[in-house]
Amino acid sequence: MTNRLAGETSPYLLQHADNPVEWHPWGEEALTLARAQDKPILLSIGYSACHWCHVMAHESFEDAEVAAVMNRLFINIKVDREERPDLDQIYQTAHQMLAGRPGGWPLTLFLTPDGTPFHGGTYFPKEPRHGLPGFTAVCERVAEVWRTRRNDVEARNRDLLDALASQAPKPGGAAVFDAAPVAATRDMLLGGFDRDFGGFGGAPKFPHPTDLAFLLRQKVGAGDTAAGAAALFTLERMAEGGIYDQIGGGFCRYSTDERWEIPHFEKMLYDNGPLLGLHADAWVLTADPLYRRVAEETVGWLLREMTSPEGAFHSSLDADSEGAEGRFYVWDRAEVERLLSPEESALAARRWGLDGPPNFENRHWHLRVVVPMGGAAPAPTADEAVLLESARAKLFAAREKRIRPGRDDKLLTSWNALTIEGLTHAARIFDRADWLLSARRALGFIQATLWRDGRLLATAKDGRAHLNAYLDDYAYLLSALLELLQADYRADDLAFATQLADALLERFEDREAGGFFFTSHDHETLIQRPKSGFDSATPSGNGVAAVVLQRLGHLLGEVRYLEAARRTLECFWPQMRRQAGGFSTLLVALEEALTPPTIIILRGPAAEVSDWQRRLAGRADALVLALPNGTAGLHSALAKPENPHVNAWVCRGVTCLKPTAEFDELLGHLQPT
Repeated sequence: MTNRLAGETSPYLLQHADNPVEWHPWGEEALTLARAQDKPILLSIGYSACHWCHVMAHESFEDAEVAAVMNRLFINIKVDREERPDLDQIYQTAHQMLAGRPGGWPLTLFLTPDGTPFHGGTYFPKEPRHGLPGFTAVCERVAEVWRTRRNDVEARNRDLLDALASQAPKPGGAAVFDAAPVAATRDMLLGGFDRDFGGFGGAPKFPHPTDLAFLLRQKVGAGDTAAGAAALFTLERMAEGGIYDQIGGGFCRYSTDERWEIPHFEKMLYDNGPLLGLHADAWVLTADPLYRRVAEETVGWLLREMTSPEGAFHSSLDADSEGAEGRFYVWDRAEVERLLSPEESALAARRWGLDGPPNFENRHWHLRVVVPMGGAAPAPTADEAVLLESARAKLFAAREKRIRPGRDDKLLTSWNALTIEGLTHAARIFDRADWLLSARRALGFIQATLWRDGRLLATAKDGRAHLNAYLDDYAYLLSALLELLQADYRADDLAFATQLADALLERFEDREAGGFFFTSHDHETLIQRPKSGFDSATPSGNGVAAVVLQRLGHLLGEVRYLEAARRTLECFWPQMRRQAGGFSTLLVALEEALTPPTIIILRGPAAEVSDWQRRLAGRADALVLALPNGTAGLHSALAKPENPHVNAWVCRGVTCLKPTAEFDELLGHLQPT
């Protein structure tokens, strides 16, 4: 017997389709039913790679007695937070207001029939333990409050709705920008930098790609050696830690300890796209082969395990396999010794920590590069590198025979866009046409399946695309297109970029207060309409929108885009001045509002243009468009005259230099002023 989730596309919802709980997907049918029966709603939000979501499902949602209580007392709604980030944002914020502490997943909230939460938590065990009440007791108590204290619930709801409404940024008005928030954020990040292990703060420790990108930008743009060193050391320690899969490539979600040693083993697409781009940038700055190896192995993982038959990228790999977190990834020492030659085994033990005590649940080993306190691991010699690669290949082949973690194979527009951008950026830097081709295949899928009648859809699976796209979908995809234009200029990509930019302004912009709402103007009405400038695990949609609209505005001379970017900065300017940290992506837009980005247009014979393009690929301080003679369909702003030899046009804002035909002269123009 199945419930109403059986017709959904989300793998997470389908995991619950056979529960005895009478689950509904979020939608008007379930909300109408709650109003008609005057029943509270039990809202459960999670995602398919979530370990504690699985635990609560096995303990409670698959239990007939618990399900009977839920079915009797509530209208039960299950939501995939990855398909519905709008609902997740709203209800995570509401939970924090109700509980006075951050939420997480699974998120368990009890709502009035109009969708306003009045009680909640995260994971509840079936029976009381570890200081947590049993789930059925919680359900009974909440239902009793609803029956006997309705007035109190409704009064509290009014206060909550007022608090949610007060979160919206107030109109900032005209502002005189300065770089003070940039300096404050830089100082805040370096103040929290872990000088022993990299990263910021203690356990659990997250990658924070937006903050690392911000610090690398300070290194490139301002020569800030301390900022660059902090970012590079963090990337190095992550790459050598257990958060990185030393055998198969790719990064896990976060480290449970401060040393990056033992991860939460789920692998998320949205982490790996940005981290791929960052490791490419780190290689440009250092030429350290570690960063190139990690980039190559991460792309290998993406193409091997995360690419759909259509060419787009799947969402995530589960933390669990065979009912246990990490089982797919960890090792017994005896198994390693059995698989490897004595020479390989001895070297692998020293390199990956197998000669020390077990580091996972006191009985298994999770591999990481053993690094002396405060310093990087010594690079292996050439002979050791050969032995290590042989050992890695043997362990990989053996691991492939294990029962694999589950894969969430839905195709999300926003996460694919992040991955297209990271993959394209790495392809530019390492001159990998095959990687660029993979990025283009993913873009082709989005255009063919998720772009319809001038609007994006958010998700697709098994040929079915649906759900209104969100701000992040449009902004991230526009950013990916700007990266593709630098790797391989195509007029169709620029046309698509302008369509997305126009849609951002038309469907998401708050023309009164500035900035962009997370949901479009024709989205369903919810209890809050989020508009945030903060970065989270992914970049701020407002931040990315401001950056890309500003860059596209300068590139094409389009004032509408520049004005929208400025209105966004003005909207969040009071918050950025008050609070250091959390705005790393918006700070890129701020810096480029203060000093417009450098734009380089290359024109001339294809071979010479391609050569200059390759030599400029690592320049993080400029946008470079290579337009060989004969390039068709050029926008009027890009239509520089053809030349028998390559020429470069350099512009910053409205200031353009005379074209140059000498590469060294071009480099001189790019020196900081």
